[in-house]
This record gives sequence, structure tokens and C-alpha cells, in this order.
Amino acid sequence: MHRLLRWAVPAMLACPMYACAETHPGAAEFIQRAVSEYGLDAAKVTALLDGAHFQQSIVDAIVRPAEAKPWYQYRPIFLTPQRIDAGVDFWQKHRELIQGVAERYRVDPQFIVAIIGVETFYGRITGSYKVIDALATLSFHYPAQLTRDRSAFFAGELMQFLVLGNEEHLPLDQVTGSYAGAMGLGQFIPSSYREYAVDLDGDGSRDLWRSTEDAVGSVANYLSKHGWEYGGPVTRQAFAQPDADEKLLKSKDYRPRLTVLELHRKGYQSAPDLDPERKAALVGLEEKSGESYWLTFQNFFVITRYNRSPLYAMAVYQLGEELRQRVEASP
Repeated sequence: MHRLLRWAVPAMLACPMYACAETHPGAAEFIQRAVSEYGLDAAKVTALLDGAHFQQSIVDAIVRPAEAKPWYQYRPIFLTPQRIDAGVDFWQKHRELIQGVAERYRVDPQFIVAIIGVETFYGRITGSYKVIDALATLSFHYPAQLTRDRSAFFAGELMQFLVLGNEEHLPLDQVTGSYAGAMGLGQFIPSSYREYAVDLDGDGSRDLWRSTEDAVGSVANYLSKHGWEYGGPVTRQAFAQPDADEKLLKSKDYRPRLTVLELHRKGYQSAPDLDPERKAALVGLEEKSGESYWLTFQNFFVITRYNRSPLYAMAVYQLGEELRQRVEASP
């Protein structure tokens, strides 16, 4: 798509500069920043924002994300026979590419494939929202009922999207993605696209929609740059003793800070083959029958850099392991 098209806007604006953009509260200040801080063309930015439409369905989606579900409802969304079968097919079809990327970036291949599977069902569902609509809606109309206002974050992503359009020659009024403005097979938000996407096929463009090479390489590069430990553990189930320290479950950081031995002493026991000095964190997941407990390690934390939810990271882990077992068992 964007290899062929240039960022194009109407030559004639339908109304005076900045006036149209004020259908989005705060857009005038945004345009001034785009010009003064990033050197973007005011008329082009104004025209793009004028063409960006508020979408109530985007607000509804951000208010009720899938990650708000309990684990026992979240898991069946991604751990399905269809998604596993499609992942095996994707891996086998691109076996040489995936293995080469895994070795180049030192990232275990099953988790590269699993992220693409969780994010877009291996490219089948890359999002139907115009990214300009999604980012404008969340930048200028972020839902007031949410306790955490992330409008500034999305305004930053909107700015990055405009800059990305210049760099990659994207038709910004046509690019589609998720309700949160994520794009391509790996669902990169604009800032991640700019920083971590790679041109693995060497054609001069980082195409995360149509180039499987670029998409697979970009996911691996993202994980590598965030500190992936090749061959390292992701998570292991733990069992809580009656005197287990429940305060440990309140942390939302997921950065490994305590050793396996320290967590054992605080009432959470896991497999005896784990290095007692390995740093770990603790995650609790809501099952139908109660809570399950997991020691999580550096690689789990890295997956949460892709998506901050521990449910997401666990889904990637479990899908990846299902795929690995199936691929290793196949001829």
C-alpha cells in the first residue's frame, strides 16, 4: 500500500487554516506544535485533522478492553484450535525466515509467531479503523469517565504518526489499524513503528502490512531491544502456602526484582529446577476455581513491554508453547 502512495491531502482547504481542526478540542495547539517542534506543514496537518472523524465505537472499545476480563474469559479468545492451527501453518510456511530472524535477534521463535497470532491472527485481522480517526478520537475526545487520562499519550502517538507518514510515505488519510492506532501484522503504534520497525527485505521501506519479512523482523527486534533472554524462562506456575505474602500480588510492574528463593520464603513455591538466584516477579490470574499464581521472569516482563497486561503476556506464552510443541512434533 504505502510503497506506492505518497502522503496526499487536498490542495484546496474547505475552510480557513485551524478552523476545521477545532472540531477537535485542542487541535489548534496541536497543529502549532506540529509546525514549531516537528517542522510539519500546517495546511497538511489541518487538512488531515479536518478529515479525521470522531468514532464513538473507539471510545467504547477503550472503555471496555479485552484485558479487563478475568483470565478464564480472556484465555479462550486466543488459545483456540483455529488460532493454533493457523500459527502452525504460518510457522511452517515461513520456517526459514522465522528461524533466521530468531537467530539474528536472539529471540525464541515461538514467541515471535505467538505475538503475531495474538495481535492479528497472523495478518487476518489488522484493524479496520482509519488510524487518523482512532488517534484523533483518543487525542481530543478521550473518555472522561476513565480514571486515567491518556489523551496526552495518544496525542504524542498522533504526532508520531504524522512524522512516520513523511518517513515512510504513508497515505495518512487511508492507513487502517486498530481502535488504538496500532498497525500491521504486529500492531505497532506509531512511536514503536518509528523506533523498532526494520526493513528486513531490503526494499527501502518498512512495510508491516504486506512484507512478512519486515513484520517478523520488527517483532523480533522489538523484543530484542527490550532485553529478551534467548532460551530463558518466561513463567512457571507457583503454589501459595497458607502464610504467603499477598501484598506481592498488588504490584503492576512485573519487573523481576526478587529471587526465586526470596519468593519461596515469602510463601510461593515453584519448580525445584529453577535457579534460586534468578530474579522473578509474581502474577496472580483469576481462574474459575480461584486464583492461580505464577513466577514470571525477564522474558515475561519483555512481553509486557509490548502490551502492559499480564493476561496478554500469559496468552502469548501459552500460545507460543502450544505452537512450539506442535511444530516440533510435525515432520
